[in-house]
Amino acid sequence: MSHPLGQLSAESFLRDHWQKRPLLIRQAFAGFEPDLDADDIAGLACDGFAESRLITGGFPENDWNLEYGPFEESRLRALPPERWTLLVQDVEKHYPPLRSLLDAFNFLPRWRIDDLMVSVAAPGGSVGPHTDQYDVFLLQAEGRRRWRIAESFDPSLQEGTELNVLESFEPEQEWLLEPGDMLYLPPGIAHHGVALDRCMTWSIGLRAPSAADLLQALGEWLATEHGEGPRYADPDLSAPAHRGQLGDDAVERFARLAASTAADGPGFRDFLGAFLSRYRLAHEPSGPPGAIDERMLVNALARGATLQQNPWTRLIWIETGTGATLFAAGERFECDADVAAAVCEPATLARRGDALARCHAKLLCALVNAGHLYLEEAP
Repeated sequence: MSHPLGQLSAESFLRDHWQKRPLLIRQAFAGFEPDLDADDIAGLACDGFAESRLITGGFPENDWNLEYGPFEESRLRALPPERWTLLVQDVEKHYPPLRSLLDAFNFLPRWRIDDLMVSVAAPGGSVGPHTDQYDVFLLQAEGRRRWRIAESFDPSLQEGTELNVLESFEPEQEWLLEPGDMLYLPPGIAHHGVALDRCMTWSIGLRAPSAADLLQALGEWLATEHGEGPRYADPDLSAPAHRGQLGDDAVERFARLAASTAADGPGFRDFLGAFLSRYRLAHEPSGPPGAIDERMLVNALARGATLQQNPWTRLIWIETGTGATLFAAGERFECDADVAAAVCEPATLARRGDALARCHAKLLCALVNAGHLYLEEAP
């Protein structure tokens, strides 16, 4: 699938727009027809396995109300004709064929892509003017939505609501999006989308861990993998002028201790692979009811079965001096770099699974039994 950037090359987009400035792409997906309709999304919102929200109200009235799913069908049937939005996260994991849509964004690292969120809205439906701390592509799937944005704005939030809605919002630019149109927004841009009629918007969100996320996970990893690690030391200590004061020299020692511990050699690469491969995963992958062995795997693939990635896991690999480390939802597997690359590409894995199993059945069995891959029998 070609990239959805219109006449703009991927290189130009990354240089001029990525994390810098918004971009509207008319007919990024020309003639787009969504695989799922509003009823499908409503059905997912009633599923206890799905993460869903219902937002009613509008701006500037600020009469917001937020409800979390799963929802009863009767609740959704009782919705008014205007001013509501139903949102469902991880739709491509519930309906794996939609992962092909994410493949259109192959100019970005796969580990950067978080999920496909779908919002269904009645006329006037909105989630209010707000900012996101991650990149997002907003694809109009059905109906029309007006987007207004501002790069300079008052960050004060509306009080009395769980939603992070801006208290005031003065748009600087606006566009009307129709099916197939797409708007890219970098982090920190205030935006407000309002449905003009019954519409559906598909949001491709990009993963962006915060420093707090990273440091909290790093502290837990250091404690489990390396014990206490090095301890604060001050062999060049001199008598203090004021015993209650934390001196600049001590602050600098602590800063060096934190920095040296955080990025200490190859272990930090292992931490990052494990951390990013499970960051924001909605569900833990689980293996099949009965474990398979290497013979069972090879025979199944010889019969025409294919290996597929579990959509609820995340696969990342890092090259090492002797091959690669493959990370799957936080687990580590050592293998050759070409094998890791194949396992992380769904199309390659399905096409080459039989050949890979002849030499790497042990690895593939481990991935299947841990729930990161599964066997799909031939029709």
